[in-house]
Amino acid sequence: MKIYVGNLSYNTTQATLEEQFGAYGQVEEVAIINDRETGRPRGFAFVTMANNEAGQQAIEAINGLELDGRTLTVNEARPKPAGGGGRRGGGGGGRW
Repeated sequence: MKIYVGNLSYNTTQATLEEQFGAYGQVEEVAIINDRETGRPRGFAFVTMANNEAGQQAIEAINGLELDGRTLTVNEARPKPAGGGGRRGGGGGGRW
């Protein structure tokens, strides 16, 4: 089960998240998402748990928990929309 973890402190590490979620079952992967341009954390992560039951227990226990001074938002990750691509449309404006 893939879990979204939001409102993370920029100081939260993968090891910290592994420890928190590991209390509820086997953690397969922790991915803290970084900004492409700056390389700094964007304040959210995805945690993949080995099974759905452990994932549900972790969500219920950790959602609303304070970690590194921030109250976490934790829920099941939604799948990416089909075919959307990762680029924003449009282009810059400019003066005429």
